[in-house]
Amino acid sequence: MAVLLREAIGGSLRRARTARRRTLREVSRQARVSLGYLSEVERGVKEASSELLASICEALDISLPDLLTSAAEEMAQSMRPQMIVPIGQRHADLRIAGSSSALVSPPPVTAPASPVASAA
Repeated sequence: MAVLLREAIGGSLRRARTARRRTLREVSRQARVSLGYLSEVERGVKEASSELLASICEALDISLPDLLTSAAEEMAQSMRPQMIVPIGQRHADLRIAGSSSALVSPPPVTAPASPVASAA
């Protein structure tokens, strides 16, 4: 499932804050935002205005573009396929819209064993 923008921004803010060993209380005081609201922004519950994000970034000594780049990278990562299957083991599980039956491709065919010479 794709990450929402507010969740990606919140996660990026929390990682930046914890990497700098700053507490929510310190950052909220410096950014002039309530501790509870900052916590909600970090958890992706609230969507912060650009002015508030700029203030939080200033308190964390990071640039707003860097924050947004980090959030965009997190969103892009969440949209990539989660499972990597080796080529020889791939199969399809397709469903026709409105149908509950799956169209499953057959397993890969393996090469026959080499013939063994028999003594005559």
